[in-house]
Amino acid sequence: MKELIEKIMTNAQITEPQALKALETVKDYVKEKFPMMAGAVDNLFASAENKEDDFME
Repeated sequence: MKELIEKIMTNAQITEPQALKALETVKDYVKEKFPMMAGAVDNLFASAENKEDDFME
C-alpha cells in the first residue's frame, strides 16, 4: 500500500496525509456503492494495515 500512497502523492502532487484521505475516501465509496464487496475491501485494507503500521492511521 505504501507504493500506492506514493503513486497518489506523485500523480496528484499532494501530501501523504492528503493521499491517505483520498485512499480512505475511495475505500468508503467502493463499500457504499458495492456493499457485497465490503468484506473484501475491509480484508484488503486490514492486511495492508498489518503489513505497514503507518497505513490508514
